[in-house]
Amino acid sequence: MKQQLPRVALLGLLGLLFVLPTDTWAQAGNLPALTIVTDGKGQSYSLSIQVVILMTLLTLLPAALMMMTAFTRIVIVLAILRQAIGLVQTPSSQTLVGLALFLTFFVMAPVFDKINATALQPYLQEKISMEAAIENAKAPLRTFMLGQTREADLQMFSKIAGLKPVDKVEDIPFTILVPSFVTSELKTAFQIGFLLFIPFLIIDLVVSSVLMSMGMMMLSPMIISLPFKIMLFVLVDGWTIVMGTLASSFYV
Repeated sequence: MKQQLPRVALLGLLGLLFVLPTDTWAQAGNLPALTIVTDGKGQSYSLSIQVVILMTLLTLLPAALMMMTAFTRIVIVLAILRQAIGLVQTPSSQTLVGLALFLTFFVMAPVFDKINATALQPYLQEKISMEAAIENAKAPLRTFMLGQTREADLQMFSKIAGLKPVDKVEDIPFTILVPSFVTSELKTAFQIGFLLFIPFLIIDLVVSSVLMSMGMMMLSPMIISLPFKIMLFVLVDGWTIVMGTLASSFYV
């Protein structure tokens, strides 16, 4: 239970480093009071208003985490696998999302551990400021995302944004890196999904040909091929192969 609390705080820090720019944090990690200027006079809101604003920004945390971690590739591959087998609602969408979430934690564990050691723990011990913690948290996450991002996608989004070529990858802003990373993850997920589709497609073709040769054209091939596809998937220990392949695909 003690290890769960730092993980929750770590996820919150990851979301905030994408949602909020660095210069919005005050020194020593304290939240600045929100100020509006009316007729040259400033007005500071209370801490409760600041908490409301912070909680509103945290609603973007799930989207930010899904777009900057391994979740996108994993959940798409699992959805394609379910479609390839021919099962519409089994496993359920909730099961696939939960499985993808915990597999994401497994894949991202080295990245989270580095962020925890270099950013979260020093900040909680008041050794560094919030601004320094965010900068330290960006480095491991940037390294992971760049390792999965195609150079062509980076060049495309840099060209669209009018960004000049950078000397170091550390200079690539997250506004360019995140859409490039997501685009690359979608391509990779569909490539893996295509390979998963091939053996099940062969079974469908064989069953359909056999039924046609027997003159049983009124019988749906899906009814006959589904048990064979499930049996094949179980016999080859399909879930272990798929999970192992997905996990190792991020560190090849």
